[in-house]
Amino acid sequence: MNGAAQTPLQVRDFAGKAVLVTGGAQGIGFGIAAAFAARGAEVAIADLRGEAASVAAQRIAQQGSGTARAYEADLAEHAQIARLVAEVEADFGRLDVVVHNAAYFPLTAFDAITPAMLQRTLAVNLSALFWLAQAATPAFIRQGGGRMLATSSVTGPRVAYPGLAHYAASKAGVNGFIRAAALELARYKITVNGVEPGMIRTPAMDNLGDDAHNRRIEQGIPLGRLGEPSDIAAAMLFLASDAASYITGQTIVVDGGATLPESTAVLG
Repeated sequence: MNGAAQTPLQVRDFAGKAVLVTGGAQGIGFGIAAAFAARGAEVAIADLRGEAASVAAQRIAQQGSGTARAYEADLAEHAQIARLVAEVEADFGRLDVVVHNAAYFPLTAFDAITPAMLQRTLAVNLSALFWLAQAATPAFIRQGGGRMLATSSVTGPRVAYPGLAHYAASKAGVNGFIRAAALELARYKITVNGVEPGMIRTPAMDNLGDDAHNRRIEQGIPLGRLGEPSDIAAAMLFLASDAASYITGQTIVVDGGATLPESTAVLG
């Protein structure tokens, strides 16, 4: 120590960078897209609902927090993923960060899950991550490196939730992919990481229960609240930044301490 003032690591701005966020029309995805746009990135918002993606892009523009373009794509379709990545790179002239956030998780009892439901869950949540990474890798290489990020979940890799066996299986697969892909893509200066959200306050939480149910969930979270999309966005910004240039094959748990093994016993 030389006595000089110490400057903490800052998550740099993303001016001049192109960022693709899937499932970006609402909830966690919109929070991620808005956060990158607010820090100077040109953001591509991809969603199954093209009109909703357009509304999300307009919201970002109206907030004066950056620029965004809307893209319609079904992430269960390989051909649409390849087209999406090609269009984004052509429109922005580059691609620096891809965040696979789109997810499908109809709350369904294990014995009622149908083949079609399981197939779509795995296609959107897991297979799409493979195809996005494959499609984005050449674009990343042209830029001299890149960031492949995924919204995973604590459900599957760490805990279980009734009615989400198909979702849990897909997210456990996401974490496995992150580790394996990180090894293979490291030589291209491409990092592969993810964020595991806990209970986050989004429209999708309506699938899990009413307000009273959510309040009971909060009582079991050590930090005493549900997470917000901005909590996940902050972790994504860090993983996409130069501050995380030596991190790959990892996930960050953002759950307010809910999955700590002793949390329930301690809280009573």
